[in-house]
Amino acid sequence: MAAPGEVMKACTVKDVSPHEFVKAYAAHLKRSGKIELPPWTDIVKTGKLKELAPYDPDWYYIRAASMARKVYLRGGLGVGAFRRIYGGSKRNGSRPPHFCKSSGAIARHILSELQKLNIVEVVPTGGRRITSNGQRDLDQVAGRIIVAP
Repeated sequence: MAAPGEVMKACTVKDVSPHEFVKAYAAHLKRSGKIELPPWTDIVKTGKLKELAPYDPDWYYIRAASMARKVYLRGGLGVGAFRRIYGGSKRNGSRPPHFCKSSGAIARHILSELQKLNIVEVVPTGGRRITSNGQRDLDQVAGRIIVAP
């Protein structure tokens, strides 16, 4: 807390650790109960480069929090950009590995859910950007991380 006569500086998403923020915002999204999980979250692979579905049962909330943070930091990201961001190396056994994109359906569904929550909005030139409500929401979560010991 600030000492008497001292002004507290506003805290933004850029001021906190990305790992801590994504964990905190994923917990916030899960607690709110406003994100509707699709029925396929327990069996879907996150890309053709993966062999299995994610082990973490909360992976969908973590991906949504990560995507919201990325839109906050750099607007104009669309489904194709998120496919590249979350893509990775596909192991081909004895053949050389190659880069593969992640699933577009997951990115599309998360962006539509964030849009329903009024966290992101569609940009006319393409992609998504953070709304003022979304920015306030993310900054509040970041502020709670700074205050917590």
